[in-house]
Amino acid sequence: MGLSFQNSYSIKEFIEQNKEKFKNALLHEAVNVKDKIDEILRIGNINLVNNAQKLVIDIIDGNEQELRSFAKQEGIAWATHSIALSFKLEWVQAIRRTLWNFIQKYNELSDNRKLKDFFEMEQQINNLVDQFLNTFFISYSTYKDKLITAQRQLVENLSVPIIPISSTICILPLIGSVDSYRTAILEEKVLTEIGRLRIQTLIVDLSGISDMANDVIDHLMKIIDGTSMMGCNTVITGLRAEVVRKMIHSGQTFYKKTKTLGTLQQALKEYFIN
Repeated sequence: MGLSFQNSYSIKEFIEQNKEKFKNALLHEAVNVKDKIDEILRIGNINLVNNAQKLVIDIIDGNEQELRSFAKQEGIAWATHSIALSFKLEWVQAIRRTLWNFIQKYNELSDNRKLKDFFEMEQQINNLVDQFLNTFFISYSTYKDKLITAQRQLVENLSVPIIPISSTICILPLIGSVDSYRTAILEEKVLTEIGRLRIQTLIVDLSGISDMANDVIDHLMKIIDGTSMMGCNTVITGLRAEVVRKMIHSGQTFYKKTKTLGTLQQALKEYFIN
């Protein structure tokens, strides 16, 4: 391998003096990750090689606090950019194997001097590598959960967009499919916003809804009842023929519970322009 060595070197100095050879040995160990290094750098600005060198030095020095902090940062970075965890696991295990390989070479070059307290060193190094991995995975999982929760809240807000057009009138345009999960969100958001914004008239535009199941229609009627109990009048606009046909055959109707208009433009003319 042609390693640079002096008897005065500590293990840390030995690895630092052979940094390029350590990198090559590491890339040889990390079969799947080595082809992803440039991609991971581009996607997440994560320099795997530099980070590996930092990790090795912190392990040798026994810097537990630095390792925990570094692992948390790495976990957040990998979660943010959704980089596959299998690459991280393979990379860290490759670092472990390469580090032990260099420790063996160091010992062989040391005039047959045996490392003192070998078992203590083995326990320290492996424990610190495992600690780094554990902290990384906990950080990754925790931050990923936060991202998922934030994204879900964003989707929920976008799926029930209540738009104020005056101090007392709001529009709720519904687009796409409406299932039981979305109607549950709809119920919570509508009732909360009526109380918060003091909405007196809520115009619900259904022109973007091509079909609704009977249980969804029933739930929507209950939401209308709830808005009435809070002192808010509901206006339904844009009912499509497919939805009306289904309501006729199931014996359901909106007109006894709320006012219906053909289009949103009609509602705006009646409730806002005037």
